Amino acid sequence: MLPKYTIEYSMQFRKHTQSNHYSTDDPVACEEFLSELLERQLAIHGVKHEGVDLTRHEFDRILKTAAGIVAAKHLCASLGIKAEEEKFRFGFTA
Repeated sequence: MLPKYTIEYSMQFRKHTQSNHYSTDDPVACEEFLSELLERQLAIHGVKHEGVDLTRHEFDRILKTAAGIVAAKHLCASLGIKAEEEKFRFGFTA
């Protein structure tokens, strides 16, 4: 049985690149993992849903959500506010 979501990403070392895959059936876990990759500035090569590459629109949407998670986390930390206030003031997902 194929996992619902598979993320292909890589880590760059001094002399080589390490390709990796992350799989989950939970769409929220997928978005959270993508936010971690964005936070660490790792290369994201693709996201598959049930073995099929996401369309450009779906890929952009899920990355936009992941970027919102990163932005929300940074705003909360920098301003010392709770997630509820961040969402009310700035509208990102926390």
